[in-house]
Amino acid sequence: MSFGCGCFNWNKVSTAHSIDPSHYYFTLPSPIPQWPPGHGFATGTVNLGELEVLEITKFEFIWGTDMNYRRKGVSFFKPIEIPDEYFCLGHHCQSDNSRLRGFVLVARELTKSQSPALIEPIDFSLVWCPDDWIEENVHGHGYFWLPMAPKGYKALGFIVTNKPAKPDLGEVKCVRDDLTDPIEPHHILLNSPSKIAESMFKVWKTRPRNRGVHEKGASVGTFFCSCVWSQGEELTISCLKNLNPELHSMPNLDQVHTLIKHYGPTIYFHPDEMYLPSSVSWFFESGALLYKKGESKGVRVDPFGSNLPKGDRNDGEYWIDLPKDDTEKKIKRGNLESSKLYVHVKPALGGTHTDIVMWIFYPFNGPGCLKIGLMNYQLNKVGQHVGDWEHVTLRISNFTGELSGVYFSQHSSGVWVDPANLEYIQENKPIVYASRNGHANYPHQGDFLQGSVNLRIGIRNTAASSKCSLDSSKDYEIIAAEYLGDGVVKEPCWLQYMRKWGPTTVHDSRAEVTRILNNRLPATLRGTAQSVFDKLPNELYGEDGPTGPKEKSSWCGDEKC
Repeated sequence: MSFGCGCFNWNKVSTAHSIDPSHYYFTLPSPIPQWPPGHGFATGTVNLGELEVLEITKFEFIWGTDMNYRRKGVSFFKPIEIPDEYFCLGHHCQSDNSRLRGFVLVARELTKSQSPALIEPIDFSLVWCPDDWIEENVHGHGYFWLPMAPKGYKALGFIVTNKPAKPDLGEVKCVRDDLTDPIEPHHILLNSPSKIAESMFKVWKTRPRNRGVHEKGASVGTFFCSCVWSQGEELTISCLKNLNPELHSMPNLDQVHTLIKHYGPTIYFHPDEMYLPSSVSWFFESGALLYKKGESKGVRVDPFGSNLPKGDRNDGEYWIDLPKDDTEKKIKRGNLESSKLYVHVKPALGGTHTDIVMWIFYPFNGPGCLKIGLMNYQLNKVGQHVGDWEHVTLRISNFTGELSGVYFSQHSSGVWVDPANLEYIQENKPIVYASRNGHANYPHQGDFLQGSVNLRIGIRNTAASSKCSLDSSKDYEIIAAEYLGDGVVKEPCWLQYMRKWGPTTVHDSRAEVTRILNNRLPATLRGTAQSVFDKLPNELYGEDGPTGPKEKSSWCGDEKC
């Protein structure tokens, strides 16, 4: 196994030189293979309609902080080695807790029009410089500039300098308004220790506000910064919009198979896991029953799910349950030998990336573990439910075919993890650890608390390696890739089943938690602890049967994080 890299101090890098990639850049453990031939995937550029964009991953260090309260420092970079005819749109920023790994897009015009797609700003506005910072926290001075766009144009990023003079107007281009989309901040990188509270300077990562299969916003790789911005206000910069309807940069089917074989993660199950995954067909063949509201007897589901009702929504009329006979325990334990990952391939971030979503099915989700301080209490019912769907998403750059990030689903939410912070089992294949009983996915082994970390109260998720694993690069089935067109990928019958894969439980799972809290906690802490558990999703309590992949909001939307 190989692991992600540690912390680096960018401020030791000379501002007069670009960064030596052999020392500071993160690279995947193994070289990227030669992808099968295709139209526009991994050709280095993406056609957005009037603009063509190129991903720049080589940078020159400009300025950075040594510390960010209790966090590591943050550094700012200028893209370098920009080819002729392409223009910078803004600078890049990242924290110093891993090797440099990021991108900014540069753009060139493909067509000439009366209103050019790219134009120089009319001026620069100084947003902030660190004169009022505590001196030991900074290296010299950094100056943050917002390009002032002409009417009908938008700035797409900020410029950082280490000298007080304004940047040259030719340093960056603004983009015509109709070729842009709104963005939102989604992760704070810097919260300045300013002496003047009213001028607290903050820096965020950004992403398109509108994300999903049918959305056009494309990330530029720049950052947003402000002293006065508050939640809900429109940001002063935007992202690009892909107006090319062909999505020519998406991979063809042969390329998708190669991507899965190269990046497909291995999922490790806990050594004490009792409820392993299975294939959907094994679940049906073993005796799963379809129930209809108002009828007492269930009907056996055929191996392909062809007798499951189809429809575009969950109307509450049907659900799947286990047989109440000797086969129930067998089905609950799953069947690892039959298991496979069910793959949905879809465009992301305006077609500049591809999401390979890998769904894994568990016939049964086991009870959870309650953590209160240093004590752990194994629960009897909380967390139990029939039919559990979890997933891992590989986000691939359509510029190069390189892995951009991995999403780990964790019950009703999840987290994106940068490739630099992953563990790898072989070549560029990440490792995923599924938590015991609950099957939440994590990039590392350990205990993870869902609830209040500060109070140390919540549901404990434990992930560890074992001899039981599932290699998605071998055991997978592509079940949907709508962008390829009708008939290229045949969707299985069970995928059109939009109802529940398990019944609504009749017992009050929350009563079990309340009983433990009342018996184990002093009265002064019970109310606080109860409020923590009241905020946890119903899925953790097993109070409602889960729906299948196509009913999830992430099927057409972006991941929850």
